[in-house]
Amino acid sequence: MHSEQLAQILVSLGCPADRAGDLARQLDRRARQLAAQKQRSYEAALTHLLGLMRQGWAAREKGC
Repeated sequence: MHSEQLAQILVSLGCPADRAGDLARQLDRRARQLAAQKQRSYEAALTHLLGLMRQGWAAREKGC
């Protein structure tokens, strides 16, 4: 997945647009690390991380 596509996904999940590019690059790097460490696919690792980020932004919106 390209950083631009990932940044768009992050914005749709609630990420501030001004931070989406940087977060997309970090998320891509971490997903590749997790995939190697846990012997899972890049897609599975990325899906997991996106889910965690979505939960974090949802909690933040609720004031948690």
